Amino acid sequence: MPKTSNPTIRIIYTIGHSNRSIEDFISILIYYKISTIIDVRRFPTSRKFPHFSRENLVKELSRVGINYVWLGEKLGGLRGYVRGAKRIKCFRAEGYRNYAAYMQTEEWKKAFEKLVELAQKSLSAVMCAERIPWRCHRKLISDALLVRGFKVIHIIEKDRIVYHKLSKCAKLENGRLVYM
Repeated sequence: MPKTSNPTIRIIYTIGHSNRSIEDFISILIYYKISTIIDVRRFPTSRKFPHFSRENLVKELSRVGINYVWLGEKLGGLRGYVRGAKRIKCFRAEGYRNYAAYMQTEEWKKAFEKLVELAQKSLSAVMCAERIPWRCHRKLISDALLVRGFKVIHIIEKDRIVYHKLSKCAKLENGRLVYM
């Protein structure tokens, strides 16, 4: 498990529930000492894996003392084009272009501030369905977290993590995250 000797470094994890069992998922969270799950699925249900539906997940996590917060209504993916937003051209996938444009809205910014506030209070993991973070909108949320001074660690498996690096389509302009 990654450790830091510098208490000013803020760490946040991301995880995709994928097809894991609830036992495997919870054991990973316990291993990394995660105390809050921040669910960024726009639709927090799963027909294929019902143990990851919001109601079931809340129950299972509360049994082991892990808090659950759903921010998917405002931070969830699967967004359409945002009228009036700067067009993002760098990403191949329309979903990423749309989400990057959506990140320019006040709605997203307010919800992101809530995520930051939660992450400052307890060791948290941003959760979505996709296991691989670079195939999920978590990578864009992670860019924003990186810019805000967090060390972002993606959990792939219990014994496999990846440290987030700014996406190739992202750059900093005057300390602000901008997508090309």
